Amino acid sequence: MPTARPFGVNTYSYTLGYSAADCLARLADEGTSSVELMMYPGHAWPRDMDGAARRDLAALLEQRGLRIRTLNMPNIDVNLAAANADMRALSIAHMERVIALAGDLGVPGVVVGPGKQNPLFPAPKAQLMGWFIAALDVLLPAAETAGTRLLAENMPFAFLPDAESLMAAIEPYGEIGVVYDVANAVFIGEDTRAGLRRVQERLELVHLSDTPRNVYRHDPVGGGAVDFAAFAEGLTEIGYAGEAMLEIITPDPDRNIADSIERLLAMPAWQDWVA
Repeated sequence: MPTARPFGVNTYSYTLGYSAADCLARLADEGTSSVELMMYPGHAWPRDMDGAARRDLAALLEQRGLRIRTLNMPNIDVNLAAANADMRALSIAHMERVIALAGDLGVPGVVVGPGKQNPLFPAPKAQLMGWFIAALDVLLPAAETAGTRLLAENMPFAFLPDAESLMAAIEPYGEIGVVYDVANAVFIGEDTRAGLRRVQERLELVHLSDTPRNVYRHDPVGGGAVDFAAFAEGLTEIGYAGEAMLEIITPDPDRNIADSIERLLAMPAWQDWVA
């Protein structure tokens, strides 16, 4: 049996070349027990998964001792705050299908992005918020029906990119949790320990990857500007006992994920947090 990994693994790097089933089996062989499954055609796509396919995937999870912690739709493809009403409707409908899939697979969380603004001539913030809230009015009841929870993520390309604005937006919705992505925070220049303190009451999951400050990336650990030791100290400071999910995007995920875990566990701050 492989040694169990202390971190979950996001399947982003496997979306182009592997079905969900093949990817999950591969990760199980490497010792992964918790995954964040990305929504991508040919990998895991709600419209392509009938009842039998969903039952087969659930059976695979049970057989291999795997747990899907979250479903994640790449938020460069959908926009809950689009100025185009047709795009908003398409995005909401797709997210409803993702939520239904989470219910069928027993997945406790669905990652949701607040939506994007036009970078050249953005709509007023109040209008963007209105569109996002209108989407939540549909998606929150859908999540309750499915038995899952929406988890809002800090995303640098979203109109709510930082911890403060994200928390202020979801304040009225106690049922919404937070995913805090360290690379996303570093890319916009946010103090990650301050960000953790701001989201701690809602924090359900953290995403780990590296990025330089001048180019937005989700690189293996050690490839950018993220201070991972300080981030681990921040997790310990707020008493975070949830999962840390490696969301690394690379053409060589098997090697780079294993190397990233080794690098993290070489840091005393991560050794303390894992313990």
